[in-house]
Amino acid sequence: MVTPRIGLLGTGPWAQSVHAPALAAHPGVDLAGIWGRSQAAAAELAHTHGTRPYATPDELFAACDAIAIALPPSVQAPLAVRAAEAGCHLLLDKPVATTVAEARAVADAADRAGTATVVFFTLRFGQREGEWIAEQAAAGGWFTAHADWLSSVFAADSESPYLDSPWRREKGALWDIGPHVLSVLLPLLGDAESVTATRGPADTVLLTLRHRGGAASSAAVSLTAPAPAASYDVTVHGAAGTTSLPNGQEGPRPAYHRAVDALLTAARTGRPHPCDARFGARVTEILAAAEESLK
Repeated sequence: MVTPRIGLLGTGPWAQSVHAPALAAHPGVDLAGIWGRSQAAAAELAHTHGTRPYATPDELFAACDAIAIALPPSVQAPLAVRAAEAGCHLLLDKPVATTVAEARAVADAADRAGTATVVFFTLRFGQREGEWIAEQAAAGGWFTAHADWLSSVFAADSESPYLDSPWRREKGALWDIGPHVLSVLLPLLGDAESVTATRGPADTVLLTLRHRGGAASSAAVSLTAPAPAASYDVTVHGAAGTTSLPNGQEGPRPAYHRAVDALLTAARTGRPHPCDARFGARVTEILAAAEESLK
């Protein structure tokens, strides 16, 4: 069989540290090319990983079977629609978009084109985390849960590579960390029927959700937590007792490798992955409702 050709959109820190090296090392795909908003950065990243830069996204789409995207959500969404319309399968980053209309447009474009989609929710593709989520979802009977995801990206003296991320500065933890939290809570407790949000210090947001079936959950998310307080945890309570999300230590590249595998399987079988663009759009709908609640 011909090795699927996958192109990468994006040249920022996430593309440099995860997407490009993971795609270049994956034995099941050919990293066919890279496009970035900076042609110089695209040329440098392509050279590092033994591929070629492309001058326009559409030229890259024409040369590929699938497209991976490592771009801000407002840039990702319209390019994902164009890639799907060009017949490319999509490996998307979270959030798919920060408006409901754009997120739905991505899912609708993929449905019309019949292309497979996977959204890279890191925890869902972590080895230990993914197994735990699947086990708890199968067990069922959870009536409440709480998540804390506190990051120090924008804390004083931060040296995070995402310190200069304009979209994270603008949208805050709700949109950067909120998708991770929902990617765990929704498969365990069910879809959210309602959500309310309350502001805390800086960009910290407290979420309360009521889930279909009556379960309830809460979450605290922040990109501005003091470094000693940075942590993440999800704990669920139910008929089977209490259990917490394990803290995986493998890093994001192995998780991304599994996301690539998931996209290849969805493309080959035609069966949607649970973390497809439609699920990504649902996450955007919930976060948009939370943002509206803050107003």
